[in-house]
Amino acid sequence: MARSLLCSAAAVFRLSGTSWPLAGTRFYSQTEPEPLTVRQQSHGIRRIILNNPKKRNALSLSMLESLRENILADSDDLRVVIISARGPVFSSGHDLKELTSAQGREYHTKVFHTCAEVMTLIQDIPVPVIAMVNGVATAAGCQLVASCDVAVATETSTFATPGVNVGLFCSTPAVAIGRAVPRKVAMEMLLTGAPLSAHDALLHGLISRVVPGERLEEETLAIARRVCRASRAVVALGKATFQRQMAQGRDAAYATASKVMVDNLALRDGQEGIRAFIEKREPVWSNTAEKAHD
Repeated sequence: MARSLLCSAAAVFRLSGTSWPLAGTRFYSQTEPEPLTVRQQSHGIRRIILNNPKKRNALSLSMLESLRENILADSDDLRVVIISARGPVFSSGHDLKELTSAQGREYHTKVFHTCAEVMTLIQDIPVPVIAMVNGVATAAGCQLVASCDVAVATETSTFATPGVNVGLFCSTPAVAIGRAVPRKVAMEMLLTGAPLSAHDALLHGLISRVVPGERLEEETLAIARRVCRASRAVVALGKATFQRQMAQGRDAAYATASKVMVDNLALRDGQEGIRAFIEKREPVWSNTAEKAHD
């Protein structure tokens, strides 16, 4: 009989020397496939780990569906999500074996519809999503990084959209990447497939921080913990407003943001933060959308 691997709430998944409790209670035997993603949550921080290094963490339809499920998993205390990956490749993008003529147009449509759903979900959920990148992120894998609110990468990480070299222009990755980096940088990436180094990716705004490999987890968790110190309701309002106003012209963006500032002041946590500042004390957040006044 194959030796069973215990995965329970009491078990831990070890990543970079840190122990985290696994979500749920499941048993996997050595004859069963490992889950495509692993979800962990502790102290408001949810970690979703792409867990298919043998296939370069390709964003197959099954991987995308698993990622979507773990992002949507309900939790009242969720404050921030971190997406990372096992192995030397963060994600190589879509599984090209799923994109052959044998699969057919209907299947291809489902793949790209699901991918777009996951990428927009990352930007639409009320908590920040951080990409923790250690390795290569290409095509839809690069799109995943660009879709996150914050991205921390190691010095040796690289980013590319090489689809043009295999006859499949990275049109859907271009949606996220073209909104993260200057247009001419995006076009050079898309037209040539040439990779960006981590430092060039930082320079052009694709990622937010470059750190030594041994500090990746520490630096990423520091950002996540900092987010957790703020009011969940205020962060949710701010994230939604940022996404909305970025799609608007200047005048409309100011109108939107000004209204939301007034709405923010009407929140119980908005008033608590102001009182705490005046009284020189730490705020006590309700983390709800409860109003202090109309």
